[in-house]
Amino acid sequence: MNDELVTQAAGAEELGVLVGAVGAAGFFTLMIVIVWQVAATWRARMLAAREEQYKELAARYARLLEDTVELQRRTADEQRQLLDELTQTRLAVGSMEKMMREIE
Repeated sequence: MNDELVTQAAGAEELGVLVGAVGAAGFFTLMIVIVWQVAATWRARMLAAREEQYKELAARYARLLEDTVELQRRTADEQRQLLDELTQTRLAVGSMEKMMREIE
């Protein structure tokens, strides 16, 4: 009978070790899953923040591009005006030279 109690105690101890090992494996698996999900959530938030920054940069680039196009248009208009004024000045100087030659 005493041998039976020792055998049962040894079997219960082995069962306890097995339950402890399974419990530890389950706990570590749970911890790995939790860390994995926290990392995935953090990464998703970082990607969303980066996406928002890209959208802001794209909008800013679009505004700068519109400003640049407007400045180029203004510059082209001013150059046309200056060219017209220069042409008129050349004609006026040419007329004055012709008049001065006739006077001499």
